[in-house]
Amino acid sequence: MKKIIPLIIFIVIAAFLFLSLNSNKGELPSPLLGKMFPAIEGKDFYTDDTVKVVNLLDNKMTLVNVWASWCTTCRKEHQMIMNIAKNTDLQIIGIDYKDTRENGAKYLEIMGNPFDEILFDPDGKIGMDLGVYATPETFLVDKKGMILYKHIGEIDQNVWDKKFVVHLNPVES
Repeated sequence: MKKIIPLIIFIVIAAFLFLSLNSNKGELPSPLLGKMFPAIEGKDFYTDDTVKVVNLLDNKMTLVNVWASWCTTCRKEHQMIMNIAKNTDLQIIGIDYKDTRENGAKYLEIMGNPFDEILFDPDGKIGMDLGVYATPETFLVDKKGMILYKHIGEIDQNVWDKKFVVHLNPVES
């Protein structure tokens, strides 16, 4: 019996770790869901002018995409963001997170620029205000400025179809 108790404890701990490591990180809850987009300010990527994000959300469905030139997952996701920009009426705001302007500009030059507006966040303050801890992270914001959905990680066609489109075309009751 004394040999079975440590084995049972080991199995319970191993099962807990396995389930924790295999959870879907894109499904982590956000305290911002269902709330208005935070009243944050940032610097325009190109002009360095101060921009209030809520002023950019004025009556437009918006994707806010947190990205960086050093982020390999952002590179994988970028073509999908380009497709969303081309094929939807969504406004897309990019936040260049913990990056340099030079590297961000080169990234956009090579990959293309899907963003209507870009904020520069070299020290991660905007990201901190949004609860960002990894890139890419994307917020879907409605016309009133409420956060409808937050996705952590790469958006691919499957994620777009199953997680975002449902918020773009709500079923009316």
